[in-house]
Amino acid sequence: MKVVGLTKASTDFVDMEIKQPVPENHDLLVKIKAISINPVDTKQREANKLTGNEVRILGWDAVGEVVEIGSEVTLFKTGQEVYFAGDVTRPGAYAEFTLIDERLVGLKPKHLSLEEAAAMPLTTITAWEALFDRLEIVEADKGKSILIINGAGGVGSIATQLAANIGLNVTATASREETIAWTKKHGANHIINHRENLTKQLKDLGFEQGVDFILCLHNTNAHWDDMQEAIRPQGKICSIVELAEPVKMSLLKDKSATFSYEFMFTRSKYNTEDKIKQHEILTEAANMLDKGDVTSTLNKVLSPINAKTIEEAHEIISSGKMIGKLVVKGFE
Repeated sequence: MKVVGLTKASTDFVDMEIKQPVPENHDLLVKIKAISINPVDTKQREANKLTGNEVRILGWDAVGEVVEIGSEVTLFKTGQEVYFAGDVTRPGAYAEFTLIDERLVGLKPKHLSLEEAAAMPLTTITAWEALFDRLEIVEADKGKSILIINGAGGVGSIATQLAANIGLNVTATASREETIAWTKKHGANHIINHRENLTKQLKDLGFEQGVDFILCLHNTNAHWDDMQEAIRPQGKICSIVELAEPVKMSLLKDKSATFSYEFMFTRSKYNTEDKIKQHEILTEAANMLDKGDVTSTLNKVLSPINAKTIEEAHEIISSGKMIGKLVVKGFE
């Protein structure tokens, strides 16, 4: 099968052919039709530490068709179109075919195109887990306030929609005319600039005591002091961006505030007992997408899937200026 891989010999992507994998146990063998490129792809590429003749295949956001199933599969059958964010411990989806555990997969939303569907899995699961598992937001929190830092990114675009849908008062950050428009389009009640003092801007909006929840999707260290100031007593903060250097947490302690991380690959990487939760999230998200309660955050499509196009996609993502999601579709 055709793949776009990384080798020890080069940091550049290479078009190559390798043996097609065989599904076992809970595996689905999926023929890839479209993939989405995420910051995690670029980070995994930077962390490439191959030895010998190994080939690394990145890519953990895809839509495709189930063409073969493992002996223990019960959730899917061949011929079905599915979408998934994958498992960072296994070869990814820059390939004609890939293996994925059925418990991490959902049926593709019926009313979305391949490109629209491919844009959604990783950011949807990340936003969903951050809001509902880490920040523990429930329907009874309707009317409470949340600050989403970097509202126009892939995760921010879906987190804003999910938070608005549950009835939260959503303040999101954006700094350019086009990102402000994008963020408003996806349901933010207020827009502030993450390049300026967040606490002051929130107070100017009337949040004198701060906000109940904060979801940080951009440079945790840069916003740390502001977040400690801006969170209400007993509030909750979640970040998807690791701290690059130590920080002081005394104000969080004083406020009895909670800080947690969200990493979408935790359930698959550590084979947690509840990893089927990602199948459930994708299933519920597909229903919401088909009903129009949530819209796809697709904003750019490239083609075909090959080393040249993947390289171009990585350059766009690494620029830090991508709004929404970027998808690459179709092998030649």
